[in-house]
Amino acid sequence: MTPHPFRALDLGVRRRIDSLVAGDHEGMRLGVGSEREEVVRYQPGDDVRRIDWNITARSAEVHVWRPRADNRLDTWVLLDVTPSMAFGTVNAEKRDVAAEIVWAIGLLTDAPGNRLGVVTFGADGLRWHRPDRSHIAAHRASRVVADLGHRDGASTGLAAAIDALGRRRDPPGLRVVVSDFVDPAGDHEPPFDWQRPLRHLAARHDVIAVEVVDPRELTLPDVGSVVLVDPESGRQRHVWTSDRRLRRRYADAAAAHRAAIAAAIRACGAEHLPVSTGRDWVRDLARFARARQRTLRRAGRRK
Repeated sequence: MTPHPFRALDLGVRRRIDSLVAGDHEGMRLGVGSEREEVVRYQPGDDVRRIDWNITARSAEVHVWRPRADNRLDTWVLLDVTPSMAFGTVNAEKRDVAAEIVWAIGLLTDAPGNRLGVVTFGADGLRWHRPDRSHIAAHRASRVVADLGHRDGASTGLAAAIDALGRRRDPPGLRVVVSDFVDPAGDHEPPFDWQRPLRHLAARHDVIAVEVVDPRELTLPDVGSVVLVDPESGRQRHVWTSDRRLRRRYADAAAAHRAAIAAAIRACGAEHLPVSTGRDWVRDLARFARARQRTLRRAGRRK
């Protein structure tokens, strides 16, 4: 029996994220941090990473610090599984990377009391996966995405999906939108139809927009005549990729489109995390999370 790919992903992502969190690096956990509240004698099962070595040395008994209880963090991940996400020219499709990111978010937000819910949108419409312990919910949703086949048909759009998520009457928390932000109708200039619902969502919650791209969406290779197929509409076009001017125009248009998406996301009050099937997304996520924690700390000191 072939092991499920997320078994290996579970171990691999855990090992890599733990190695990035440990040592001299600043913490990269998403959501509210934990502050020291009290120091107590070590009991079996306590986290050895919280040993207070100064008090342990003075008392000759092992002591650990316990964190101040944080407010529960409720996280919802909106995951794009539309046909355009079933594209990849490197080691994985965009939706594979997106599913791995959902699993990583589950690890990063996993703490006592925290819950995570996942909603997917695509050819099957909106599918809500019940909230659960962060790592459990993320693992379950990631397996669902990994088992999806290629499906055609009209898909629920990003704007409608964000609007549906924003209409939920949940307490303020963390909302993560994982998508390639590709419009099925080919719209590539702002204002985008998803900006208004994203702005409303960011007015109530902390919002992170994870933009998943593939290198071949940004540049055309010089491979002669090719047939390009729009995964959303099915339209086809023959392209002569050996035309240098065409490749340059394509690259310029793609860069302008991505810059417009990034600017629109920031204008809505959301944070922007670009990842690629051709880059190490774990490192991208680590850098983003550390920068976010430093920003939150500075904001906390200014209060």
